[in-house]
Amino acid sequence: MSGDSTYDYFGGIEGGATHSKMVLFRSDGKVMAKTEGPSTNQWLVGQEECLKRVSEMVQEAKKIAGLDEKKPIKALGLSMSGADQKEAQQQIIDGMKSKYGEVSESVAVSSDTNGAIATATATGGIVLIAGTGSNCQLVNPDGSTYRCGGWGHLLGDEGGAYWISQRAIKAYFDHEDNLHPQPYDVTFVRDAMLKYFKIEERNGLLQYLYTNFDKSFIAGMCKELAAGAIEKKDRLCQQMFHDAGEILAGHILALEPKIDKKLLEQGLSVVCVGSVWKSWELMKSGFMEVMEKNTSHRIRQLSLCELKESAAVGAASIGATSIGSLLPLDYSENASVFFKTQLGK
Repeated sequence: MSGDSTYDYFGGIEGGATHSKMVLFRSDGKVMAKTEGPSTNQWLVGQEECLKRVSEMVQEAKKIAGLDEKKPIKALGLSMSGADQKEAQQQIIDGMKSKYGEVSESVAVSSDTNGAIATATATGGIVLIAGTGSNCQLVNPDGSTYRCGGWGHLLGDEGGAYWISQRAIKAYFDHEDNLHPQPYDVTFVRDAMLKYFKIEERNGLLQYLYTNFDKSFIAGMCKELAAGAIEKKDRLCQQMFHDAGEILAGHILALEPKIDKKLLEQGLSVVCVGSVWKSWELMKSGFMEVMEKNTSHRIRQLSLCELKESAAVGAASIGATSIGSLLPLDYSENASVFFKTQLGK
């Protein structure tokens, strides 16, 4: 099979620190294929491996769709964690063209936040990512962009799964060292840490934090902490998520002065992406405490939305737009509101 030559084909990839998703569209908006792959964050896996993984995902999607794998699709949009810098974006574009020319005629690269926004709306907004790491970006209707966070685990990632896991681990270590004794029992965090990393005592953790460091693997402990907070009502775990809610709200307020009033008129919508948002009920108290203390009152109404489709959809749209094409998307099907509140009463 070689596909229908009367149509063009557009691909999009949401590339995260842990895993990646690919969607292949026909120019009339029909989804032809979806595939998944491992991390495509170039800072974690290296640029060569990143390009290889992107190529493999697209070629697999072509195969599923019955397209000629040797014939490039019209455009490919890459919405990737760790792809915020123009220079890094251009390197990915150049690498795809020179080494994997059969993948796509055109390649457009943007950050993972851009893909999420483009999935939920055509007019711009705020996206707040809390997955393995964290990032917050504003895209105004005029196309201007501003960001807060997204600087990786050494300079940022506050509110993300790695940050939550690392803070819980450090709270236990500091308690054991009597450096910062905890007001809460550390037993659950200790036991969860030993079980998750399959170690017998805390010294065994050092290899995972240094010699064999894997950010995504460490972030995976966050799921165990969430279970402790919900099922065991563990106070230390609950505090970790409360603090995450506070810092994520802070990301939104950091961008507040830059938000175009057009985005505020109907109430600000924030697209929430990442697995940490599954623990919203644990973060809600901290999040609302910070939002309600805001004194500028520019944000009068706030809605938190979750994507029903992968940010790969928005990435495909960005790829199509980059060559002057319009990919027809039904935005009402792409996102839904899970929390709404009035502020500044």
